[in-house]
Amino acid sequence: MGDFYLRTRCRMCDSGNLEKVMALTPTPPGNNFLEQVEVVIPEPTYPLDLYFCLECHHLQLGHVVDPKILYQKDYSYVSATSSRFVEHLRNYAVDMVHWFALKPGALVVDIGSNDGTCLRFFQDAGMKVLGVDPATEIARRSTESGIETIGDFFSHELAVRLCKQYGPAAFITSHNACAHIDHLDDVVRGVRHWLSEDGVFVLEVGYLLDVFENTWFDTIYHEHLDYHTVAPFKKLFGRVGMEPIGVQRVSPQGGSIRIVAQRANGSRKDDGSVAALIDLERENGLDKPENFVEFGRQVNEVGTQLRSLIRALKVNGKSIAGFGAATKATTLLSHFKLGKDELDFIVDDNPLKQGLFSPAAHIPVVAPKELYRRRPDYLLVLAWNFAEPIIAAHRQYADEGGKFILPMPVPRIIE
Repeated sequence: MGDFYLRTRCRMCDSGNLEKVMALTPTPPGNNFLEQVEVVIPEPTYPLDLYFCLECHHLQLGHVVDPKILYQKDYSYVSATSSRFVEHLRNYAVDMVHWFALKPGALVVDIGSNDGTCLRFFQDAGMKVLGVDPATEIARRSTESGIETIGDFFSHELAVRLCKQYGPAAFITSHNACAHIDHLDDVVRGVRHWLSEDGVFVLEVGYLLDVFENTWFDTIYHEHLDYHTVAPFKKLFGRVGMEPIGVQRVSPQGGSIRIVAQRANGSRKDDGSVAALIDLERENGLDKPENFVEFGRQVNEVGTQLRSLIRALKVNGKSIAGFGAATKATTLLSHFKLGKDELDFIVDDNPLKQGLFSPAAHIPVVAPKELYRRRPDYLLVLAWNFAEPIIAAHRQYADEGGKFILPMPVPRIIE
């Protein structure tokens, strides 16, 4: 495929009836943080254009970057660095074991298992666990820590092989990985093959309705190929012999949905929540391409307001840093044209990113202790989905006169 290619068919229903509705500033891969010696080397950038399926109303990124570029070179996101997300996964495991009466020894599989945080909670409950994740170094470390992880991309072919080796899975899960997968139909076929006859597939993905309502456009980056709603998922599952039987809205990652699916005509009953959310999506206009064109206009207006706010502070001699070297920060900083002239540094809790430089803008990433040593006047919260715990954890910064800036849905200063 080369470094990237343009996908001309819908990932969910396979229609070729796609319409381009939005174009963001092209960026390098948002999680490719740089060593100092790499900063002087030109970075390849890739388009960030959104296409709307006129058949099933799915929204997807047009250009697909080779996943080896995104995931298999020094991938630096790990679940355990967010205490809030760890707690979410802990509660999730407890709920799923109870809800589906999972027995000790049952096989639980996680697609996109990352550092094994989620599976560890199922393991503690007596389950046999197995992770699959293409970030080979993270997979290796996860295996060494006691959570066996296959360092590969999940597919139907891999599922057939692993099912023979490990037996059928009673429960397959995935957290924020299904938006990253180009051939999602092949993955769901693999899930169907590996599930036991009465097995359950539960996946969580970011919810487009939350993005749409809050102008959270920076969730659009090359790792995220899809911006999910429930209606297209129903079509996808139907294509591969599965059915969604329930969906919940959950809070992590700024607003997500948790979809429960089984093999078609399985034993569990549809609880009505799938139809209810499809109706809500229609009521909010997510079935109309012109609403995403308007969404793009609103994004640009937020950028104008944020640049004006930051530049006014800089004119008055104020120092500003960022908090959260999240992948989404690359999209926000690039599209809003914010860089080293506006932000002195970015604070991040992840030691894998500390000492590196952000993609495109080349802003240095530092440990939280630098916040108190250098004491910027303002802190732009780039990891806005964790704004509440970030602000709570750094109350000392606020007590000493520091102020937080939240960029969206409307830029504002938190005193």
